[in-house]
Amino acid sequence: MGRTARTIAAVILIGIITFCAIIICQNLAKGLRIDITDQKLYTLSKGTRTILGKLNQPLKLRLYYTKTAARKAPDQIRYYNNYFYFVQALLEEYARAAKGMIKLEVIDPRPYSDEEEEALRYGLRRFSMPDEEIFFFGLVLQTEFGVTKTIAFFAPDRQSFVEYDISQLIDTAIIREKKRVGIVSSLPVMGEDVTGYMAWLMQQQGQRPAPPWTIVRQLQQQYEVKKIETDANDIKDVDTLLVIHPKELAEKTLFAIDQFVLKGGRAIIFVDPRCIADNPRRMPGQTGPSTDPTSDFNTLLRTWGVEMPGDRFAGDRSVAWEGPGEDGRSHKFIGFLALTDKCLSNDNIITANLEEVRVLFAGALQKVTSGESEKENQVVPLLQTTDRGNTWRVAGPWDWIRINWETMMSYFTEGTEPVVISYLITGRFKSAFPEGIEVPDESDKSDEDEAEKEEDDSQSGDETKKKTLTKKLTGLKEASTDCAVIVLADVDFISDIEPVAYQRTVFGKATVSNNSDFLLNAIEYLAGSIDLIGIRSRGDFQRPFVVVREIKARAEEETAQEIARRNAEIEALQRELDAIVSKAKEGEESVIAASIEKKRREAVLKIRKAERELKEIRKKRFEKIDQLGSMLQNLNTCAAPAGTLIIVIFLSIRRSVLRRRYVSHASDA
Repeated sequence: MGRTARTIAAVILIGIITFCAIIICQNLAKGLRIDITDQKLYTLSKGTRTILGKLNQPLKLRLYYTKTAARKAPDQIRYYNNYFYFVQALLEEYARAAKGMIKLEVIDPRPYSDEEEEALRYGLRRFSMPDEEIFFFGLVLQTEFGVTKTIAFFAPDRQSFVEYDISQLIDTAIIREKKRVGIVSSLPVMGEDVTGYMAWLMQQQGQRPAPPWTIVRQLQQQYEVKKIETDANDIKDVDTLLVIHPKELAEKTLFAIDQFVLKGGRAIIFVDPRCIADNPRRMPGQTGPSTDPTSDFNTLLRTWGVEMPGDRFAGDRSVAWEGPGEDGRSHKFIGFLALTDKCLSNDNIITANLEEVRVLFAGALQKVTSGESEKENQVVPLLQTTDRGNTWRVAGPWDWIRINWETMMSYFTEGTEPVVISYLITGRFKSAFPEGIEVPDESDKSDEDEAEKEEDDSQSGDETKKKTLTKKLTGLKEASTDCAVIVLADVDFISDIEPVAYQRTVFGKATVSNNSDFLLNAIEYLAGSIDLIGIRSRGDFQRPFVVVREIKARAEEETAQEIARRNAEIEALQRELDAIVSKAKEGEESVIAASIEKKRREAVLKIRKAERELKEIRKKRFEKIDQLGSMLQNLNTCAAPAGTLIIVIFLSIRRSVLRRRYVSHASDA
């Protein structure tokens, strides 16, 4: 065999060996995956893996994405290509972690195909494209029992929470019962139940029983809402409990709430140092002193790790709501805060996508500084003021007779750290009643025995001989599983007081803030399992270009002083022009009028010149930023060829040196 034939055979054999090695490595390392992203974007959370480990029925996931059309679509659609690859890779991780319980299908629906009809039938969002194409990007989940759940569209603003959305879809698909929400409140949040004579009397007076709060009607559309009496001995058949303005609750009710949470029930607590909604409507002819509008729930709150002082309010001048005062001018109201996105937690799915939350005379929540709860329970703020927030208090009860905005603003002093209004508390709670409580014993005596007892008492004539029987109620001293509660120091937050959460319109009540979204998100968040609660967001996909921002800021800083000087010059010239024009009066002599007109023209020319110079300065600033972009683009373009060229030059020099050394040694030999 000649030399050429051996070389060809060697090349062929090397190619075969390389191909076989690739196939073998692919099969051997198929299950080996390494997530090298900074925020572990492709690593499933512990909560997700726990949910997948509990699957007892196979699931089918169908990912619909118009991949073919997206390649030739405008930039707005092509943006979703990278998003699609991320979702696909994440779903593959789901299928791999489920160990055969999840089957994934990726479908590219083409026009007029069966797949396109399926996507439309499942209710996925559609977007029209050129050439009769329809853009889809959604997920359909199906169980073997016929349950179908969908994510109609993977919106960009939900990219950080895509794992939560998928895990929630799986968790809700395998749970068939409708979630039950219980409400215990000292306020008529579920409407007034007036019957009999009082109903007739109200009708004669032209009054109607108060309807349910708007938020309750919203909850009734999604959940099974149940009323819990304020003297309840036990709370059961409820998934999530809303405790709204718990004022003067009986000890047995506090014990029932305590045990409900320790047994794994989820709760959302609304307390308030001054509940404006707690303004009881008097029945016709009814009189009486005004009630205390303060909630007191610290007995349980302190056990969980927080407390709310009853005489202090959260304040922040930078987010105080601004409205017209009695004098017709606009004033800021320190008792009414419009919390913007910078006051909301971006790390929790409850508040991450909210824009504004309004609170009215909200309290201030503080962590308990002593006790074991602080060490064991995780306390995470959801709503808080900015760093300029602080607590404040009124001077006396007379301030509530007629609220004066300016007077209350004078009570506030700016602080240096945020004031927390809402906390998410998780952990294994301890009971606030570890030794139990004493309650009256409702013995099962017959009516006859009761009658005999009453007769004996009447004959003795001594009423003090009656003895009240009690019994002791005991329960869990500590939770055996993780608990979760949300505490918010404002009740008016979800009331119908305008314009906190809702505003009356000709079409009915309309939302004016994200207050109702907060509560619905919180219920949805807590209604899932504790594993679902523990799922984190997928990190920040819009990673900031820190160096680019610094250079832009430097370019703007260099021109800021010059721009400010030019603007001041233009304003001065404009004032001079206004003064010249104001001197021109009717009946003046033509010489004076001509002189004024000449000065006016000179002033106008100076203003035009200053504006051109200002425009030139701004143009130079943008040129610097564009030069930065071009420089970065050139660096990215030339980096790979330059690196390759450097390696080639290094290898060539090294080869030349080795050859010379070899020739030198050969000549010496």
